[in-house]
Amino acid sequence: MLLLMTALLVLVACGEKKEITKDEVRPVKAMKLADPEPFGGRWFPGKATATQEVNLSFRVSGRVEQIQVDVGAEVKQGDLLAQLDPQDYQVELNNAEAQISKASAGLDLAESEYARVARVYDKDPGAVSKSMVDVRRAQLDTAKAQVISAKAALERAKDNLNYTFLKAPFDGIIVERFVEQFEDVRANQQIIRLLDTSSIEFTVQIPETLMEHIDKIAHIGAYVIYDAYPGVEVPAKIKKVGKEASKTTRTYPVTLIMDQPDAFKILPGMAGKAKGNKAASSKIAEEVGMVGIEIPISATFADDGGQTFVWLIDEQTKKVNRQEVKVVNLTEEGALVAGLEKGTWIVTAGVNTLVEGQQVRILQ
Repeated sequence: MLLLMTALLVLVACGEKKEITKDEVRPVKAMKLADPEPFGGRWFPGKATATQEVNLSFRVSGRVEQIQVDVGAEVKQGDLLAQLDPQDYQVELNNAEAQISKASAGLDLAESEYARVARVYDKDPGAVSKSMVDVRRAQLDTAKAQVISAKAALERAKDNLNYTFLKAPFDGIIVERFVEQFEDVRANQQIIRLLDTSSIEFTVQIPETLMEHIDKIAHIGAYVIYDAYPGVEVPAKIKKVGKEASKTTRTYPVTLIMDQPDAFKILPGMAGKAKGNKAASSKIAEEVGMVGIEIPISATFADDGGQTFVWLIDEQTKKVNRQEVKVVNLTEEGALVAGLEKGTWIVTAGVNTLVEGQQVRILQ
């Protein structure tokens, strides 16, 4: 990409020029350079998303008796969100309890009968046949199985009654209701959409020119400033780095994660911008040789040899002098270049209309 930019600069520089003289005072756009910034000093726009989101549903069918929450409500884990009419499931539970009482009584009788017959058979085998003992044993086994089945039915009935209550599985915000009170719903039909906002994710797109350093970048702390809360820095950490580039932008998704601030609420969908921790990113940037000052592309030009330059403006004489720079990286706003110092004035537009030593007038 840098070669392409250099080639473009050469083409511009070699294009048709009108004759320029030093005596002509030319008005120019200019900028005063700020501190050098590493790649981690760049801002990357993004959008907040919830760490968890789920469509909640009942596990049984029925009529919605009540919905306790509206869209926008904040809920805690375990809060009741909605409830079905429990009458049918309460009847089912009552029947199951009756069945287990009946099965338990049958088991008691079967145990008693088997014990009596077995005792008689042991004392006097001729008084009771072996087949009678076997029959009583089979009846006992059947009674035990009926108790097991009744207990399972009871547990199922208890579960079904509990399933008529829809509770929050985690702290979050209600963002959508799919049904209204008194509607008949089927099992697993969507009822409420819940987002977990106890922590927030923020996804940005990183250019492919930085991906070769992604292992180092992943250890850099970051912070996010949201458009809704200008000037407030929210600390964040890198959670995951995408490995597949966008086919259109050739950028890679990087997801940050942060805790909810105490002073305000970050909501999913809020726009903002993220920046790497300055101290850490500066150290890494020095290691990989990616520290520089960001300037507009229009401030650069190339000579016939393909070297890149900018025009420096002497603050006293207002004359321009050519200064070679090294393009470290391309950015969304321009180019990150090395070879310039903080506080220097440079020409930002019309660079191909100037000559060495020409006097200029900075436009306000």
